[in-house]
Amino acid sequence: MNAIENSPLTRKLSVFVALSDMELAVLDRLHQRRRTFVQGIDLVHQGQSDQAAYVLAEGWVCSYKIQRDGSRQIVDFQIPGDFLGLRSVLLHTSDHSIVPIVEIEAAEILVSDLLDAFAHTPRLATAILWAASRDEAMVVEHLVGLGQRDAEARVAHFFLELAARLALVGLGSKAGFECPLTQYHLADSLGLSAVHVNRVLRRLREEGLVTFRDGRVSFENYDGLVTLAEFDPEYLNHTGPLLS
Repeated sequence: MNAIENSPLTRKLSVFVALSDMELAVLDRLHQRRRTFVQGIDLVHQGQSDQAAYVLAEGWVCSYKIQRDGSRQIVDFQIPGDFLGLRSVLLHTSDHSIVPIVEIEAAEILVSDLLDAFAHTPRLATAILWAASRDEAMVVEHLVGLGQRDAEARVAHFFLELAARLALVGLGSKAGFECPLTQYHLADSLGLSAVHVNRVLRRLREEGLVTFRDGRVSFENYDGLVTLAEFDPEYLNHTGPLLS
């Protein structure tokens, strides 16, 4: 049971629900069909129906939509412990594509598995609903960023949110985190050009706030970055189990 107790999904859900042995056993069963997926090949494509959902165990993934002119809008990045395609399974058709940024491991979950887990462990279902609600809150925050924050604050907020999410599953801290994203990923996510992202990263580095280099984000002045971004992590709701 130790493996599932230390899994990223368990770490995340345990913030909301103090999981029992029975609930941990259900999570363990949901992790049985683990598969490896290569970088750059869509795991789920926009318009696809009748697919499984997944729990990301290792690696990073992005969700995106392609516009008619070929431009890409990245909707979000998924990290270990996140569900992939959960909404699409429940709605039968995917409204976006999902692609691994690096080689990943993910556990395949059929609709029948999910419904069975919900029926037998309602507290676990509540925790998964919390996780989905938190994801929705992040989308709202991203919309605010695109519409109201300037470029520096937008990039700063992005890094701070990622750090908080990664810290929850043991992969990040206020010192920084490993990050496989390129400046093109940041550009397509934040509504900026890659050239603009490069300029912003240089300014943030020169101001002694944060450095993004060689696949790592390093916070040089975490509190200063929080002030710049007006970052309030309340929407991430990492305050400890609400159901014991």
